[in-house]
Amino acid sequence: LSPRYQGSFWRALRACFPPHWHGPMLLICGSAYMALLDGDGQPLNLHLGLASLCQLLILALGLHKPSAVETSEMSERSKQNVAHGLAWSYYVGYLKIVLPRVKKSLEEFSRANPNMLACREIWKLHILVPLSCDIYDDLEKADSNIQYLADLPETTLTRAGTKKRVYKHSLYAIRDEDKLWHCAVEYATPLQTLYAMSQDECAAFSREDRLEQAKLFCRTLEEILRGSKECTGTYRLIVYKEPGEAETHFLSREILWHLWQQRHEEYAVYEGNPPHSPSVSVSSTELNLQISVSDLPQPLRSDC
Repeated sequence: LSPRYQGSFWRALRACFPPHWHGPMLLICGSAYMALLDGDGQPLNLHLGLASLCQLLILALGLHKPSAVETSEMSERSKQNVAHGLAWSYYVGYLKIVLPRVKKSLEEFSRANPNMLACREIWKLHILVPLSCDIYDDLEKADSNIQYLADLPETTLTRAGTKKRVYKHSLYAIRDEDKLWHCAVEYATPLQTLYAMSQDECAAFSREDRLEQAKLFCRTLEEILRGSKECTGTYRLIVYKEPGEAETHFLSREILWHLWQQRHEEYAVYEGNPPHSPSVSVSSTELNLQISVSDLPQPLRSDC
């Protein structure tokens, strides 16, 4: 109830029993109650006739169709969610290719630029996952404390008929008061698909659908990457929920917290204080996503 419907019993009731069911359900229940109230004095054929009438009424009004909750459960069980397909496509078509090569690219860049990437703990690809699915093509426009630095060495592969397809990542400088952190950062591009679908009438994809699928995308992608040995230690998912009021440097602070966390997570005693607490936290080393229950959905089934 809490993770799926934010603790609202009324929202859960509406999902299980849509509003157009309320009248017919009351009619059927009332008829059944009146028939059973004096059941001993009624003939058997009347009971059978009433039962048949109730069944016909259910079929005529479409009450036999699955509710939103049942539909969602069937989609999750059969892996038919949009988010599930996007997560797997993102992994197979991109992350599985680039992540095993990320540290090599960072090492080559570090040799050419000594002392710029001194902190090896953050030699990873930092993937930004905004739950709003609102993505900036230019990170510098998203936050002035994020400055483009350079491109990492390219990876060239022949893929799906394209000769010498180029894969590359950009290195950014993140300003933390008077200190600069350097790291590879980019958005999870499949979120652009979810955002575009919510803006296209043909997709019939609401804002609520987009949020739910974005959350499910995060959980599915984390599960996939956690099970990939070749991607271990090469990525950091930065899942965040943008604040209601615009904050000039919200994104840079979110990234800085994750950089600080990686820099210190190997030590038992932390020195200093973290930049700030993240809006949503994800631990790639835990069995389950460590995300606030109000931010990411849990599966409907108890066996997941």
